[in-house]
Amino acid sequence: MNEEEKKERIKARNRERFVRIVENRVNKILGDLESLGNCSNRRNYEYTNEDVKKIFTEIEEKVKEIRSMFQESSTSKKRFKL
Repeated sequence: MNEEEKKERIKARNRERFVRIVENRVNKILGDLESLGNCSNRRNYEYTNEDVKKIFTEIEEKVKEIRSMFQESSTSKKRFKL
């Protein structure tokens, strides 16, 4: 097996691992969001519009933070210049 084939196998294995892990984690997050949605039932819970605003502001900020991590990973090799 030549060097190029080894690189391709490693790349494929890393891709498979990424897909497996991301699918599990995204499905867990989606389930947790669905569970959070169950808290919207006003017959069972008491909350204010301010509470809702705080919840979704926090979630949206975390999503922005994580999205930027994915976007930065491809450009993280910034070099210092004067």
